[in-house]
Amino acid sequence: MLLLTATRDALLAPLQSVAGIVEKRHTLPILSNVLLEKQGTDLTLLATDIEIQITTRTTGAAGGENASITVAARKFQDILRALPADAEVQLVLDDKKLTLRAGKSRFQLQTLPAADYPRMQRGEGDSVRLVLSQSALRHQLSQVAYAMAAQDIRYYLNGLLLVAEGTTLRMVATDGHRLALAATELESGVARTEIILPRKTVLELARQLADTDEPVEIVITGNQAAFRFGPIELISKLIDGKFPDYDRVVPQGNPKLVKAPRQALLLSLQRAAILTNEKFRGLRIQLESGLLKIISSNAEQEEAQEELEVDYSGDSLEIGFNVSYLLDVLNNVSEDEVEIHLNEPMSSALFTLPGDANFKAVVMPMRI
Repeated sequence: MLLLTATRDALLAPLQSVAGIVEKRHTLPILSNVLLEKQGTDLTLLATDIEIQITTRTTGAAGGENASITVAARKFQDILRALPADAEVQLVLDDKKLTLRAGKSRFQLQTLPAADYPRMQRGEGDSVRLVLSQSALRHQLSQVAYAMAAQDIRYYLNGLLLVAEGTTLRMVATDGHRLALAATELESGVARTEIILPRKTVLELARQLADTDEPVEIVITGNQAAFRFGPIELISKLIDGKFPDYDRVVPQGNPKLVKAPRQALLLSLQRAAILTNEKFRGLRIQLESGLLKIISSNAEQEEAQEELEVDYSGDSLEIGFNVSYLLDVLNNVSEDEVEIHLNEPMSSALFTLPGDANFKAVVMPMRI
């Protein structure tokens, strides 16, 4: 039975949109598959790992019968990638096997029944709807996502706090050693709503969103959040937990203000990082009027020193940091200048951007 005829790119682009969440190893074999649903010229692709579900549609499927089937996502994607860009692809379904034909190439793949494929149930209860542009959400995620924990026993840190109130959408991430906070404007006001998005959801959103003014609709219902943009719908379960009081973590009144060129500081830190201890990544920053020095060393008694002219007129200060945390902040903002608010050698540093009250990053010091 002919399922469809389509160009290679008409199949590969939507498949790549959903296949990113498919895990390589699953206790449930069908979760390694992608669900294909053919209806007229519409082809719907769906993938899930039980915690996240992504659906996308394409209208490039010509001819063939209407049918639903699941096939190994990675193999299907790898085959399409390996075909010529202008190849015409035929999918034929016969006796639980899916045959892919393109030119003189032929691949036969095992399938599993579409009826057995697990779908996430829609959230129940009242919904909160947020709308903003894809570029605004993408930019905001890039400013905070790096501060999420990866495998912390405090499971609520392995994600990102999203707080909507009025026309402001605030995002906060922390791993206990650093914190990042960013805010942006929503198209319309909403009652205060707080959720924690899982780390995998945040990273997948950052990968999928485009730098465009096209809208993203976020619908929060019960323990679920749905993100709809372009042809894509991403549904995610939420983390059930109490996020730390981030306002208490942000230093108030750090009197020592350093204004530094972001790119020059970033490059100096990258060079100094070469000779830090590979495990602890610690380096020292020495401040005096108009000058910032960066000093790093390692167990082999090697040393690097960088000097940078900055706008600073306070007292001398020496403070240690994990260089990775500083690089993460500087790599994920795009402004020409950064402001660093400091206090004592064992007090947290606050990073801000000139004229922008919507971004803050806090980095705890390190004893060197």
